[in-house]
Amino acid sequence: MIVHHIKTYKTIFLLALGLGVSQVNAQEKEEKKDKQDLGTEVVNVVKPYTPTISDAFKVKATPKLNDSVNTTKKKVTYSIFSAPVASTFTPAKGKAAAVKKAPKLKLYDNYATIGFGSFTSVLAEFYSNFQISRTEDFGVFLNHNSSQGGIDNVRVDDFFYDTRLNLNYGARERDFSWRTDLDVQHQVFNWYGISPTITDMGGVAGPILTDDFDVTHSYLTGAINGSVAFKDAIFKEGKATVRYLTDSESSNELRAIIKPTIELPIAGENITTGFIVDYVNGSFANDFSPNIEETKHSILNVGVNPSLVILRDDLTVNLGVAGFVSMDSENSNTDFFVYPRITASYRVVSDYFIAYAGLEGNLQQNSYYDFVQENPFVAPSLAITPTDQQYDGYLGMKGKLSNSISYNLRANYVAESNKALFIFNPAQVASSVAFLNGNSFSIVYDDVETLGVFGELNFDVNSNFKMKINGQFNSYTTDNQEEAWNLPELRASVFADYQITQQWFAGINLFFVGERQDLLFANDPTDILAQPQVVTLDSYLDANAHVGYRFNDRLSAFGRVNNILNSDYQKWVNYEVQGLQGMIGATYRFDF
Repeated sequence: MIVHHIKTYKTIFLLALGLGVSQVNAQEKEEKKDKQDLGTEVVNVVKPYTPTISDAFKVKATPKLNDSVNTTKKKVTYSIFSAPVASTFTPAKGKAAAVKKAPKLKLYDNYATIGFGSFTSVLAEFYSNFQISRTEDFGVFLNHNSSQGGIDNVRVDDFFYDTRLNLNYGARERDFSWRTDLDVQHQVFNWYGISPTITDMGGVAGPILTDDFDVTHSYLTGAINGSVAFKDAIFKEGKATVRYLTDSESSNELRAIIKPTIELPIAGENITTGFIVDYVNGSFANDFSPNIEETKHSILNVGVNPSLVILRDDLTVNLGVAGFVSMDSENSNTDFFVYPRITASYRVVSDYFIAYAGLEGNLQQNSYYDFVQENPFVAPSLAITPTDQQYDGYLGMKGKLSNSISYNLRANYVAESNKALFIFNPAQVASSVAFLNGNSFSIVYDDVETLGVFGELNFDVNSNFKMKINGQFNSYTTDNQEEAWNLPELRASVFADYQITQQWFAGINLFFVGERQDLLFANDPTDILAQPQVVTLDSYLDANAHVGYRFNDRLSAFGRVNNILNSDYQKWVNYEVQGLQGMIGATYRFDF
């Protein structure tokens, strides 16, 4: 009975299996037939399908499978057969690359220099710095430069001396630092620029024809300077100078300058305000008038300069204004001045191209001391008044041409009222006064407008070679004077220093000054009909070079050659300079 049922089930199973296979074959044949009968149609899309959020459906995180059979992945086990391999390679231990260190330069706190040259010239310098404590130091600087003269065609003494002594002391506290110094300077010059064509003034032999005619004049200057700077305080810094000048012609001048600066935060910005009090008082015992009267000057200038700096990414703008009140007590005159102080700079291409512009003005106080430092052959009888620099408008660009070359180009236009100009003094009749023989200069004031162009290149190739080239061209327009006396249109200079080896070093300095104009009076002062003539001083190139050798870090020797071209040019009318000059010397550095 059981066997009969088994046979019956087996027969049913085989029939079912055969029926399923035949159905699958029939379905595949039907699909192939449908594919063969599939034709082509042209579908015109009237509007592209634009899905909306309602057309989308959310995909379930775990979809359900409707397959009737779920297969289980078979686990596969991987194994690696590892066998040792013999090797004779032994890696070497790594070593850091050796960097050749430059020898550390020994710095000394003191040095002394001495040099001797042609025209019996002497150069002497001494500097010493004492570190009193961790926050205090004291320094001494002494400089002397002199020559006994010897210029060709000069009929009187032409020697000069220039000696300066500076003592300075500084201290650094926790919240502020301060420094003060005492500066003393003694200068001796000669009014040697007497024209060689002057032989007989009006038929009377003048004092210049004698061998012992003294044209020497000297200046003695003493100054006390001080400065203080605070950290995180409203009072930011302050500077002060008190200077007194006297000369061998009984002239004297006192100058006092105080410059405090405060910084106030207002509306999230820092407003910096600078103040200035500038006082000058002096007198001249001599004058060109027959009575030789004493002349005096006494001027007080008080100014204020608030400014605001705005920083916006690559743009920097400084907005400021300056106001001055000037009181001339000798002439009972009071004037008020207001000047713009606006500057701006913009980094167009990082450090390679920076555009800048500005419009600035200033009240510049002139003084006897400033005139002497620029032209030591001025007569001790000058008109002293401030120069009103109404505005200086400039536009320029600066930056780097490469990592070793930088440049600066600028064009500007300046308008000045009462600009000081040096002008040649006429000769007097047989004067026994040293500076009244057509050999001194005075000051005239005029309104001058200047159009200028400036260019500069700096080469910093490496630590051994540095060079700078610059040039300035100016075009002047005067109001009352025929020319802008003694102002050259073109100036240019070249500075270069080269460290040849560790011991040898050298350098050159070149100075070019273009033509200047001055007013030359007749040599015969008795000829009242003679008219002064405009004279043009030739341009000149002053070439200088030096070379040195370091024996060790303490001792070095040097040689200098000035005016290599041996030019007998005139820097001022009738004042020729020394020709080819040579000097040798040595410098010794040490510590106490």
